[in-house]
Amino acid sequence: MRAQRETSPEEIETWNNESGWSRARRKRFCRIASVRDAVKADDDYLSGRVEDYRKKPKEAKKLSPEEWMQQQLDENFQAMEQIRARVDNVVEDPKTAAALKPYYPYACKRPTFHDEYLPTFNQPHVHLVDTAPKGVNRISEKGVVHDGVEYEVDVLIYATGFQWMATSTFDMIYGEDGKSLTEVRKEQGTKTWLGLHSKGFPNLFVMTGPQGGGGSFNFTDTIDDHSDYILWMLKTLKEQNADIVDVTQEAVEAYAQHCREMDLASAPLRDCVAYYDHEGAAEPGSLVYYGGGRWHKQRVAGQESLEPYVFKHSPAA
Repeated sequence: MRAQRETSPEEIETWNNESGWSRARRKRFCRIASVRDAVKADDDYLSGRVEDYRKKPKEAKKLSPEEWMQQQLDENFQAMEQIRARVDNVVEDPKTAAALKPYYPYACKRPTFHDEYLPTFNQPHVHLVDTAPKGVNRISEKGVVHDGVEYEVDVLIYATGFQWMATSTFDMIYGEDGKSLTEVRKEQGTKTWLGLHSKGFPNLFVMTGPQGGGGSFNFTDTIDDHSDYILWMLKTLKEQNADIVDVTQEAVEAYAQHCREMDLASAPLRDCVAYYDHEGAAEPGSLVYYGGGRWHKQRVAGQESLEPYVFKHSPAA
């Protein structure tokens, strides 16, 4: 984050006596990192301090879907313009700065927000090789070849990535019908309740998985929300004199449709191919949840009515 520094002894002492300081800190981060009203012209929305945070005014007029989308596109463009302005403000060489500027929607890729990243390109021993749009030509015995030039290297680091949402582990989870979660989703598509429950897989809670929202792009904050929910469910099981919980078919069908609608409604904001949509191969609504705070509305409605749930008492219990 911006202004990275060591934590002072005074801060540690304060936090030792402050209940819930860690969660409060995560909530503040989420507010700051959301696309908010910027204080400075080159503020990239991730550099503001808590005292710089300024909430957006509530929209007095109810917007049509078309008006809402246009507003989001306008704000998205403004956010990216200010991110690009920060690149100009920090990187001294215009050609290097131009190559570093992101020209994709804000929600397409994760923006960098480390204090030392952009200033690194001002170092005399650092040279940016722009390989867009097709990448390097080849790897040679001594280094990397691009555009007819061989760049000798001592170490070549491959960014191999990872399997986001770790869906391969679903092969190891079997439901009541003897099929794995992977098999069920291949046959029926991704259908969950809040991303946490899957019908036919009682007492299974999948945290931060497909369709699992929480109203935040920050996984730590989402884990907080999911943990709170699971604790609520454990308490509710006791109140229902049950030790098994499943969900109804109606609940997962309705929630899957909700996820699909939210995905399609906000798709213009993500006009790109990324891991968010499995490089463009995922069905709308089957991976990331794009409903924002609507996840909490769905959760609260379900918790108040208990209609999505099927509670059972195990005969052996």
